[in-house]
Formats: sequence, C-alpha cells, structure tokens
Amino acid sequence: MRRREFIQGSLAVAAQVALPAATANAAPTLTIPYGAAVRGDVLVDDYNYRKALIDHCQLIVAEGSMKWESIHPTPDRFDFYDGDKLINFAEQNGMKMRGHTLVWYAAMPEWALAIKGANQANSEMSRHIETVVGRYRGRIPSWDVVNEAVADEPTASDYLRPNVWLENLGKDYLATAFRRAHASDDQVQLVINEYDIECVGEQYKRRREALLRIVRDLRDRDVPVHAVGLQGHLRGELEIDKHALSEFVSQVKAMGLDVLVTELDVTDNLLPPDQQERDTIVASRVEDFLGAIFDAARPTAIVTWGISDRHTWVPMYFTREDGRHNRPLPLDRNYRPKAMMEVIERFTRTTG
Repeated sequence: MRRREFIQGSLAVAAQVALPAATANAAPTLTIPYGAAVRGDVLVDDYNYRKALIDHCQLIVAEGSMKWESIHPTPDRFDFYDGDKLINFAEQNGMKMRGHTLVWYAAMPEWALAIKGANQANSEMSRHIETVVGRYRGRIPSWDVVNEAVADEPTASDYLRPNVWLENLGKDYLATAFRRAHASDDQVQLVINEYDIECVGEQYKRRREALLRIVRDLRDRDVPVHAVGLQGHLRGELEIDKHALSEFVSQVKAMGLDVLVTELDVTDNLLPPDQQERDTIVASRVEDFLGAIFDAARPTAIVTWGISDRHTWVPMYFTREDGRHNRPLPLDRNYRPKAMMEVIERFTRTTG
C-alpha cells in the first residue's frame, strides 16, 4: 500500500498529499497504519530510503536513537537531535511517530547501569521518562514504556528479566514507569512490548503466560497500561502457534487492552538458499502471525523493524553461512516490494 506518490523536490521534505475521499457508492475502507523503524543516519544519506518510507508508511519509530544510551548519554545531558529530526520528518510527510523505548534492560549508558538503591533508581527513571515524554507531549501518540520485561526462560517464581530497575525497585518498577509516563502525557497510548510469544514450544508458552501475568498484575493495580506490543521478530524455520497466539490476543483484549505489532521481521539464516523459496516462506510466516492476531482482534498498528533488506539488524546476529544476503523485510535491497509486503498490505487495508 503506497502512502502517496513521492513529490520531487527537497530530499528531506515532501509535500503532504490528501487522500481521495471515498465515492458515495464505494464500500468504506478500514486502514490499519503501517510503519517502519527508521535509522536517522540513513534517512539523511539515502534518497531511496526516504522515498520508500514516504511511499509506504503512515508512521515511523526510531530504531535506536531514542533509547537511553543515545538520548540520555550522561546524567546531566539529554540529546534530542535525532529524535527531533525523525519526528520532524514524520510530521512533514503526514506520518505519526511511535516512541521507543522508555525502560529497557539494554542500550543503557554505563552511568545508568551503575545506579544503586531505590531512591536513586526511582529518581533517575522518573526524571528520564518525564523529560523524554514531556518533550514530545502531544506529538507522539504511542510509547513503548517497558520493553522486554519477561525473562528469557521464565518460571513460576522467576519470570521477570534481571535489570537495573528490577534490582533496585523490585517488580514495582513496571508500575512506576507506566504511572510516570501517564503523568507526563495523559493522552498517549502506553504499551508493554515483548518478543518470542508466537511460536510452537514450551518456552514460548511460558513466555505468553508470564506476559499475561505481568499485564494482569498491572491492570489489577489500576496501572495505566493500554496495549500490548507484539514485536514479531519471527524465526523463519519455526511454526507459528496460531491457536495459542489467537488465544493470547483474546485474553489481552478481554482485559480491555489493545494489541499492536511493533517490530515485525523474519530471520531467514536457516532457510533454503533459493531466493524465491525463502521469500515464500518468509511471507507465509507473516501470514500465519498476522492471521492469528486478526482472528482475535484488529491491531492498532503494524510496524516492521526496518523497511528494506539493505538496512536491517538481522545480519549482525543471524548471518547466513552461504554468504547470501538476509531478506527479512518487506522491500528488497533495491527497495522493490516482496511477497512479505503483499501480505502486510492485505492485512492493513480491508474493505467492509
């Protein structure tokens, strides 16, 4: 689905183009926003990257430049240069921007990892959230407040991922983060974001159970959490547990929460070398994943973690042994749509 025809002119700014109104006899079109994670340096350097975002996306999210180590590198300094650049690009091109992320165990500066004691932890977390959310108040409609809170291999008694916040504040860090974000912008959608909940297997089952446990606990305490973000970093070689995923989404919706897909891509390092065969498998995984979610609820957004195979995190951790390029995203390295994009378009635009 193309957002609009690209307008020739400034490399950084394109004119907004109004979408045509539906005719009187046309069936109403219900569109779910599609978006992608964006790298600020590539946005500046790669014309075709910018064009692809403008052509295809209704929203963007910072891939890395709004995480702690980038936006809050020292105790007394916040760096909003990249965040401001991205939100300005979004607004100039008729897009929205999601915020990612306020509290995470990773991408932390050394000074923050050295935080000790409940008082310091509460003070620093609160100051960070209030400063960052407050800066973009009214401009960013959705924030990933807590990212990846579930332990890699959760058990009944040990289901939260170790981090500096859990160490110093206990599980109350979750509620504190959401309450501080809500106090900083009471109109924003507040999201708990998680990965590895969609596949077949005992580990994935335990992760679904742990995430539901966290969400229920927050809701029982009247914590302002509004949605669950399903990252969707899919494993190309693993089957989607469609029934279990649909049931999970149903339970989330039953608690009055929305769901959204926040970081969709497919690691293909263990898939066959043939490009067409790989693309077909990748698209089928996305089809199963989105289909299972839609069977229970319409997500409020679908976001892929990047838009083109030219710029993706996947080869840093999932390099193919045959030396071929990874193909985890909806556009290939030359920004041409693949089968994965066709699947996404089918789910994001429906008529009824």
